[in-house]
Amino acid sequence: MSKKYEVAVYYFPQWHPDPQNEASKSKGWSEWQVLEKAVPRFPGHQQPKVPLWGYLDESDPKTSEKQINAAADNGVDVFIYDWYWDFTGVGTGPFLQNALEKGFLKAPNKDRLKFALMWANHREVDRPTWEKITDYIIEKYFPQPNYWTIDGAYYFSIYELHTFIKGLGGVLPAIEAIQSFRDKAAAKGYKLHLNCVEWGLQSQEIIGADPNQMAKDFGVDSVTSYVWIHNFVPKAPLHAPYSQWREGALPYWDILKERFDMPYHPNVSMGWDSSGRFDPQKEYVAQDGYFCTIMSDNTPAEFEISLRKVKEFLDKADQKQKIFTIYAWNEWTEGGYLEPDSINKLGYLEAIRKVFGE
Repeated sequence: MSKKYEVAVYYFPQWHPDPQNEASKSKGWSEWQVLEKAVPRFPGHQQPKVPLWGYLDESDPKTSEKQINAAADNGVDVFIYDWYWDFTGVGTGPFLQNALEKGFLKAPNKDRLKFALMWANHREVDRPTWEKITDYIIEKYFPQPNYWTIDGAYYFSIYELHTFIKGLGGVLPAIEAIQSFRDKAAAKGYKLHLNCVEWGLQSQEIIGADPNQMAKDFGVDSVTSYVWIHNFVPKAPLHAPYSQWREGALPYWDILKERFDMPYHPNVSMGWDSSGRFDPQKEYVAQDGYFCTIMSDNTPAEFEISLRKVKEFLDKADQKQKIFTIYAWNEWTEGGYLEPDSINKLGYLEAIRKVFGE
């Protein structure tokens, strides 16, 4: 029997050494080295954030086994992996893939959790590169028995549709590239479910004034969000409480649901604190963009309130699938994580189990 709700959590896989990172940084480098250098920016600010499990290597199946059990035991259904291709520009091919390929897919309990890809396409790609990317995905991931499907279609999400369009040289060539992916997948017996992150539909310069029409032109099957800051950030010089973030962000669920003809899967954000990536020697002042207002007081109890509200939204929405995304499993240096920390332990995961555990 299928679950009434599906809880899909974004997974950021930069917690293991990767050759492309090592080429541009140092041998053995991972994001843990950034996290441990973070400093508090105001009284009571939890920095550096300390993972309860320590600085584990996620490309080790034993780490994945621990993560999968913690997620599945507490109501999480899917890891949506942030997936990259030649992100650093110093190599070719997949980047940070070993968290998934050597960790998750080698874990003895991998069947407890589904997985899917959200292509984090911060770099433009041309058509030949796109063909390599889609060949790799069809051959490497779609055959996995625990790849996430919606009504039998294989979920693939694009983070920045506007960047994809630029790289392909325009809207029509980009649409043709998507159709090529669909055709190649179908030839192997896979139906594609194309999801777009709404952030990538905000560029009026490329997308135009009607993102819904653009999504329809591409045959997009669903839309979702990655994190609340893409729609709302409180005006504060340094930090604002989670309750204020929630009050401003939640109305966008209805706005985006009405904006698009295809299903919109709402997002719940556990936190936002990009100060972990800010120079620890400099004063942090909230600004427009990435280094914006820090989310404070985002306790498990406050997070649970957001989960109950998204459950109410899904119950009222006239959509077949009751799916939502969570930011995030392990965006430690951006302050969004469900993994247990030294202060809250498993509190965020337990909040999910209280609301969505079955």
